[in-house]
Amino acid sequence: MADTIQVDIVSAEHQVFSGQAEMVFAPAELGEVGISPGHTPFVTKMGPGEVRVKDTNGNESAFYVSGGMLEVQPQVVTVLSDAAQRAEDLDEAAILKAKEEAENAFHDKSNEIDYAKARASLAETAAQLQTIQRLRKRSGR
Repeated sequence: MADTIQVDIVSAEHQVFSGQAEMVFAPAELGEVGISPGHTPFVTKMGPGEVRVKDTNGNESAFYVSGGMLEVQPQVVTVLSDAAQRAEDLDEAAILKAKEEAENAFHDKSNEIDYAKARASLAETAAQLQTIQRLRKRSGR
């Protein structure tokens, strides 16, 4: 049997995933990282994006995370995120609407706009859409 690593993906509301994997890919702050069993321990911030978990049969499960923290120990990977969900549960119509609202906020000429919040919203919706596109490509849809 191949070596495995325990993976726990947790949002502020609930545990999204817990199980064994051969490999984990996560959107670390400075770029995507790949984690296998026995990996050197580290802790890093994550940006919004896709966490992929490859099981012992070679199948991949995809999860969207809004950012957060990634803790890696030799036999355990923990993803802590404000918001996390399975990629197939993302609502593309709602994401496109949120993206449009954030883009409109940038064009709003009033002084009441919070550019940092609008920029963060755009980054999050872009990451969600990219996660959906990757999921479609992998599943051949």
